[in-house]
Amino acid sequence: MKSQAEFCVLHSVFFLKHSSMHHNPIKIKNLTYTYPDGTQALVGINLSIEAGERVALIGANGSGKSTLQFHLNGIILPQEGEVIIGEWSVTPENLRQIRNFVGLVFQNPDNQLFMPTVWEDVAFGPMNLGLRDKELKEQVLQALAAVDIDPEWYGQRNTDNLSGGEKKRIAIAGVLAMNPQVLILDEPSAQLDPRSRRQLINLLQTLPLTQLIATHDLDLALELCSRTIVLSQGQIVFDGETERVMNDSEFLQAHALEPPLSYSRPYCLIEHAPINTKRVLTQA
Repeated sequence: MKSQAEFCVLHSVFFLKHSSMHHNPIKIKNLTYTYPDGTQALVGINLSIEAGERVALIGANGSGKSTLQFHLNGIILPQEGEVIIGEWSVTPENLRQIRNFVGLVFQNPDNQLFMPTVWEDVAFGPMNLGLRDKELKEQVLQALAAVDIDPEWYGQRNTDNLSGGEKKRIAIAGVLAMNPQVLILDEPSAQLDPRSRRQLINLLQTLPLTQLIATHDLDLALELCSRTIVLSQGQIVFDGETERVMNDSEFLQAHALEPPLSYSRPYCLIEHAPINTKRVLTQA
């Protein structure tokens, strides 16, 4: 197995490769999208995400989160308005560059893992970019190190035999192997046990990438993201500080959401309580 020092070197190399990012990797102007059955999924979406931001995207089922995310790497093309990723508008002729720039991690990793072994799965993307031999090996090793997966232990294992948390990390490694600047995650904590969820949060905190995280796990959003966007019926109804919206239970309930579970727990120390609770306790 590789030593801890070797893993640290590979992890550092990955960070250095992503230290220079596009200053404004995502810009959306007046985006509207209607499905063939007449369902209006997005209405007049305007937003900009800067390099290095980690942004939560929350909303009830059917609010438009997945539709918005799918526009960011061209799975769905804009009907009205414009989506700009890095230097490119999301149009058919730019899809190759955009899909190298934006990595999408699906909610269910089984929809993303399809090769016989872990190594082959992570290597699949870079191979399609033309990488071979030493260059390919280094790319795969760096991606696996970034998600703390030992290639000697996991490399030849069948992905069907991995735990949910391991599958999620391998799926992320497969995306990282493409060297994206933006990471789009759809319900990353779904179906994970508490330990795997904690490992995932720690991983996402360390990745030096712009991240847009669609989630129903509002505690995860609160811990990871300083900015939150709330979608409701295809429209942005809030875009601002995460703590602010998480403290507004009436607003959340009006849009079929509930405050984070951590906000309903008793607190032994004032500094551990949410903002509104702190204010009440300190004024008492």
